[in-house]
Order: sequence, then structure tokens, then C-alpha cells
Amino acid sequence: MRDFLKRLPKAELHLHIEGSLEPELMFTLAERNGVALPYASVEEARAAYDFTDLQSFLDLYYRGMSVLRTAEDFHDLAMDYFRRAHAEGVVHVELHFDPQAHLIRGVELETVMEGLGLARRQAERELGMSTALIMAFLRDRPAEEAMSVLERAAPYWELLDAVGLDSAERGHPPLKFRDVFQRARLLGIPRVAHAGEEGPPEYIREALDLLEVCRIDHGVRCLEDPDLVARLRDEGVVLTVCPLSNVRLKVVERIEEHPLPRLLDAGLRLTINSDDPAYFGGGVLDNFLACEQAFGWSEEVFIELAGTAIEAAFMSRERRLALHRQLAESV
Repeated sequence: MRDFLKRLPKAELHLHIEGSLEPELMFTLAERNGVALPYASVEEARAAYDFTDLQSFLDLYYRGMSVLRTAEDFHDLAMDYFRRAHAEGVVHVELHFDPQAHLIRGVELETVMEGLGLARRQAERELGMSTALIMAFLRDRPAEEAMSVLERAAPYWELLDAVGLDSAERGHPPLKFRDVFQRARLLGIPRVAHAGEEGPPEYIREALDLLEVCRIDHGVRCLEDPDLVARLRDEGVVLTVCPLSNVRLKVVERIEEHPLPRLLDAGLRLTINSDDPAYFGGGVLDNFLACEQAFGWSEEVFIELAGTAIEAAFMSRERRLALHRQLAESV
């Protein structure tokens, strides 16, 4: 099964590029930029990649990204992930990035966009990998700040495949960002949002009704609301589920307890993703393998999941048709 899952063409729709920072690269960039880390070695840093909930993870996450200073750093970060993903059979990657997390520490948006843009072009040229870019707003920061960032990104609007909403969910409902997402809608920018991970099902409803999103990131708590499940099924809303992330962040205690089988049985459209692979136990292939081991899914289930990801991705019609052909030829 591993060989089959590896050659299966996979699209990664829920990936935070800052969360792909491996300890080895963290130390390399820290040395390059003269940043002092609270770890004596790569091994000590990797041991610190342990946490009890979303907030403790975010504290570690923001500490790690302090090494990202220049366009070269963002280029190296993205290419490090692209190469790992390509080796695992990933053919398309959609990168969430958090401009506010960089702006508040003095790294300009132009720096981030330059570095990620260079890496995206290199990935297409050297790896044959298509990419999309999702500018995410931090929901635990003021909505006015998010609106300011969206306007500041005006020179890059045409480069954004979507805007998103991430970070600590509790106490920060989608309602808070209705005006920001309305502005993005008027600009013609698609919208996605994290909802129903640690937040209640009502946050999923708000994301659909108030933010008018086309995909829900996570969404696993929808099962607590049968009417919501029926709506998601009837409207064909895609959930970008991240099983290993859900285990590491204690959404579920064990992968065997994950609601993925029940979500599938409910007729929902799902994709499997890694979220923050450096912190949560691996990339897309690792998540596929974990599901195969926990649930005993057949090849047909994984083909369906891979096909849904291709269909739901931000990509050209020509690229979509090409990847569907590649998927058919791989089985």
C-alpha cells in the first residue's frame, strides 16, 4: 500500500508554509541571520516540538519563525518543503502564509512575497509542481489589522489564489472578520477559513454564511450538528482535514478515534492534508499512511480523496484535467 500511496498524485490544500520549518533548517537560518535560539542542538529543538494544545503549539510556532528574515529565507523554507513533498508524490501545493506574524516583527510583506514567489516558480520549473497562495489572517489579532494587511497587499492581489483565516480559534468567531472577507469578495479573491477544529460547529456556519467561504479547513466538529452535516453534504462543501495534526493538538487522543470514517460515511467531500508537517508528524504521505493503518481503507477510498483534492484545488482547468489524467494512469 505504501508504494501505491506514494505514486498516487496528491494535492496538498491545507499547508502552513511556516509550519514546514524543520529544526535543521531553523538552525541554518538562525546562524545565517544571527538569531539566538533557546535550543542547544537540533535534537533539543526537535524534542521541543511537543505540545499539549493549539496555543502551546502556536507559542512554539511563532518562536521558530523568528529565524525568517529575508526573501532568501522564505525561498529556502518553501523549497525545502516542495522538495520533500515532491518526493512523496505531491503534485500541487497550496501555501497558507501569515503576513501579520512577519509584519509585527519587522519583516515586510514584500520580502515574504518575493521569497515565496521565487520558490513557487522554481518548483514549477524544476519539479513540475503547481502551487497556489493563500494569505491567511490571524484570528486572534484585530480585524482592523487584517483589513489593513489586505489593503497593503494591493500590489499582489492578482497573485493571491485565496485569503484564509487561521490561528487560535476559541473566542474568535468568523463573525469578527465579516467585513474583511466581504472586501476580499468584492476584489474577486476566493475565501477559505479554519473552523470547527477546536471551535464549535456554529463557527462553520458563520464561515459559510458570513465569510462566504468555498472550503472549510478542518471542520471535524461538524458531526456534533446533524443539520450542518446535511448542509455540507448537500452543498458539496470540501473539508480539508489534517488527521495527524488533530492527534497532536488533542482534537482526538488517537488516530483510531478520528472522525474521518464517520465524515466519509456521512457523504462529505474530504481531503487529507498535513497542516504543519514539521510539527505534526509528517507530510501528506504520512497522513495517508496513518489513515490506512488506522482505518484499513482500500485503494478506492484514497483515489476518491486524491480526486476530491484535485477537483477542489485552486488551479487552471488545464492543470486540473492533466492531474485527473495522471491520477487515472497511476491506478
